Amino acid sequence: MKRSALRGVLAGALMLTAWLSAGAREWVTDVALGKPFEMTTVHQPDDYSGTVYSTVVRLDEGKKTGKGVLYVHGFNDYFFQDEMAREWAQHGYEFYAVDLRKYGRSLRKWQKPFQARDMHEYFADLDSALTIMTREGGVREIVLMGHSTGGLITSLFMASHPRYPIKALVLNSPFLDWNLGDTEKLIPAVSGVGKALPALKIKQGASSAYSESLLAGEHGEWHYNTAWKMTQSPDVSAGWVRAITEAQQALRGGKADIRVPVLLMMSEKSVHGSEWTPEHNRADGVLDVNDIYKYGMQLGKNVTPVRVQGGLHDLMLSAKGVRTPLYRYMFNWLAPILGRQTEMSGR
Repeated sequence: MKRSALRGVLAGALMLTAWLSAGAREWVTDVALGKPFEMTTVHQPDDYSGTVYSTVVRLDEGKKTGKGVLYVHGFNDYFFQDEMAREWAQHGYEFYAVDLRKYGRSLRKWQKPFQARDMHEYFADLDSALTIMTREGGVREIVLMGHSTGGLITSLFMASHPRYPIKALVLNSPFLDWNLGDTEKLIPAVSGVGKALPALKIKQGASSAYSESLLAGEHGEWHYNTAWKMTQSPDVSAGWVRAITEAQQALRGGKADIRVPVLLMMSEKSVHGSEWTPEHNRADGVLDVNDIYKYGMQLGKNVTPVRVQGGLHDLMLSAKGVRTPLYRYMFNWLAPILGRQTEMSGR
């Protein structure tokens, strides 16, 4: 059986498991954000690391609107953006997020953080969350939103499931290409090694410039768990490099053909350098925004690109003067797609 066909069979089996297991669930107060956020743990099929879990988080404000969003975080990340969740709620959306396997709330002591050998592994995590939203939450119209590696995963998910009942895909600086300068020429060789030696350790840079642009107490305004979102990007594996590369390649040259409207958001410019400078608070310090645009425009026939002046890599963590008009634009873009005007938050 070809690898692509095997992936399809495996994905179908995992989704069936998610569907059958997503009955009445136990929700508890979220361990990271507290009330009114709630979380539920999903036991996924075991993989090469042993027992695997994902975690679904929701903002429980008692409002049932029939439309909602599922947010998927990036690499070295987890869901902590409570302001973003409240923005979605204020505009009439039921907010859900997923902490993917081996990330944040889902990470277990026997696991290597963020480990993956195939981006399709995350499809079961997404499908479980979407099933909970629809079956338990009664959400009928869904927006899928992904940041960075989460943007890569959600794009791959939509390309692989053209008939999945998602209304729109919102991408926040999606990881559609490497940004490694001269080192990037080594990616094919590392990917090749990753097939035979997936656990081989690959060191990343030691820069903390991006985290300094975010953290309160440094040069930012945000509080988060630095054991779950580390100040320096941790080591990865050759298998992870291979998984990222294969996912990126699968979305290029018209192979993606995502059929729902796509909002492709990126900063206006990138900033380089391992030491923090004021420019790191006004630009993308992780990815090349020109590559985001180049490959993002290949995702489908209905892609709306937006370059955000002063935007950080995670645009929703940019300065307030940047994110306020960005939220306004995003919700106005979504309004006609979901068939009715969204509730504005009074700004």
